[in-house]
Amino acid sequence: MTLTELDAIKSKLHSQMMLRKEGHASAETEGKSYRKHVLVCGGTGCTSSGSMGIIKKLEEELKKNNLQDEIKVVKTGCFGLCALGPIMIVYPEGSFYSMVKEENIPEIVSEHLLNGRVVERLLYSETVTDQGIKSLNETNFYKKQHRVALRNCGVISPENIEEYIALDGYKALAKVLTEMTPEDVIQTVLDSGLRGRGGGGFPTGKKWQLARNLVKDADQKYVCCNADEGDPGAFMDRSVLEGDPHVVIEAMAIAGYAIGATQGYIYVRAEYPIAVERLRIAIGQAREYGLLGDNILGTGFKFDLDLRLGAGAFVCGEETALMTSIEGNRGEPRPRPPFPAESGLFQKPTILNNVETYANIPQIILNGADWFASMGTEKSKGTKVFALGGKIHNTGLVEIPMGTTLREVIYEIGGGIPNGKAFKAAQTGGPSGGCIPAEHLDIPIDYDNLISIGSMMGSGGLIVMDENNCMVDIAKFFLEFTVDESCGKCTPCRIGTKRLYEMLDKITSGNATLEDLDKMEKLCYYIKNNSLCGLGQTAPNPVLSTLRYFKDEYLAHVVDKKCPAGVCQDLLTYKIQEDKCKGCTACARKCPVGAISGIVKQPHSIDTTKCIKCGACMATCKFGAIIKE
Repeated sequence: MTLTELDAIKSKLHSQMMLRKEGHASAETEGKSYRKHVLVCGGTGCTSSGSMGIIKKLEEELKKNNLQDEIKVVKTGCFGLCALGPIMIVYPEGSFYSMVKEENIPEIVSEHLLNGRVVERLLYSETVTDQGIKSLNETNFYKKQHRVALRNCGVISPENIEEYIALDGYKALAKVLTEMTPEDVIQTVLDSGLRGRGGGGFPTGKKWQLARNLVKDADQKYVCCNADEGDPGAFMDRSVLEGDPHVVIEAMAIAGYAIGATQGYIYVRAEYPIAVERLRIAIGQAREYGLLGDNILGTGFKFDLDLRLGAGAFVCGEETALMTSIEGNRGEPRPRPPFPAESGLFQKPTILNNVETYANIPQIILNGADWFASMGTEKSKGTKVFALGGKIHNTGLVEIPMGTTLREVIYEIGGGIPNGKAFKAAQTGGPSGGCIPAEHLDIPIDYDNLISIGSMMGSGGLIVMDENNCMVDIAKFFLEFTVDESCGKCTPCRIGTKRLYEMLDKITSGNATLEDLDKMEKLCYYIKNNSLCGLGQTAPNPVLSTLRYFKDEYLAHVVDKKCPAGVCQDLLTYKIQEDKCKGCTACARKCPVGAISGIVKQPHSIDTTKCIKCGACMATCKFGAIIKE
């Protein structure tokens, strides 16, 4: 492919893409003029809710009504509002249908697509106002977002390279190959202030600079992408790969040009089948169009990519363990130095960035370093993608400028805590991060601020907890995960995390002493200071942050033998309130061990010596007569 051919594709499809982004009236696609475009989310979240069945039904109904040549159906990536899936948007109106069911499709086709009458009752409620239907960008979820890494997700078909090209795709690669030296590229990335979005926050341009300069006479260099994403509750990278795979391919080619590499590897979790399939399609298309391989865009530059599938080992998110796995060995970390920029994959100079980091690169090249650096804070430039989960109304993906406060994310973008519950904490950084209490709700989110309060950015998982969460139990949950995922190579992590988990289990079962709390804290610092890699070094963070901010809960478990949140089963006592009990016998009939007794229409009681604390009685009672203390 030549630069002229690249421009021709963009010109051919540009109006189609503007239809979706700006609401133009018509568009030319492969010689056809479509009256409307219907975008259906094909990301993992909506797929699991049945969006593929909706697409099939939609195509059937369009054919039944002879609309197949007037309406174009596009399977996209994630729109972000995962809580409302399956999602369907009709352009040019921008009508946002949420929680769509297959039985809704005939009505949407006949009313909206055939007769022009929007089915308002099926729209996302926040878009329906007394003044009419408002744009999705005006809703609380979207209006404070600024999409850079996610700019094409939910807009283009991820399986169509020409739609990516139509929105300036591969234009950045063309620019660096024809107008910039490798040093220019690295300086631009340095000046942008982009830091690694995988958790550590190391300056991306500095990493590239080291890989280019440390071993100048290397016969081979490599560019790697970490798409392993193992944090519980994290799905940022998966969504980029599912919705915009070509942005990673383009960025890795740019990185290859910058450091002098000709081969790249994307290490992606095998548990991401949709992402893997779309990456395979995208790599094949890029090769077919001459955007990977030899003599890219007629410039003489050579670069190619291959996939490597991870088997689900969390430790392979660590850069040296990931490279060891790509080499075909057991995924275990290696001591550093030497760092990968000097001796990485196959002992050659290597750079490794995660998916979100790469997704920013083409826009930095096209718009300039100053454009990117104008967003964010002094030391944390640009935007950050978060996967919002837990006790939050708007579960999904958000991309916000660095420096946005946690309060804005949770209460304005996220829609607050369900059921009127009080916010208790937010966990960032997954098993490597910490819990942020309500007293820090107004802290601007960036790398340094989060570290200062005992947490970390991590890859971007953000799990919200309310008053019903037990913070000791949360720390125990993450430690259990870390124990299972430790590779076992170093003793502090292999043995230390296991002992730490046992201490937490002792606390939640009511068998710990105050001396155990002191021992546990000392063990945390020992593990942090002596573990080989980042997994072990950060494993104690959930324990240390909860000890720091929720010490009263630990003391309640240890001293009072009570779980204030009513979560830790060993510390609970189930009790029937006499004034509320109707004597219906439902609880007694449900109890698996016969611990409940009483006469019909008379208050019942629970024999605590028999009770196994399963909670079946409480779930069965219709009168709220059973409580746990």
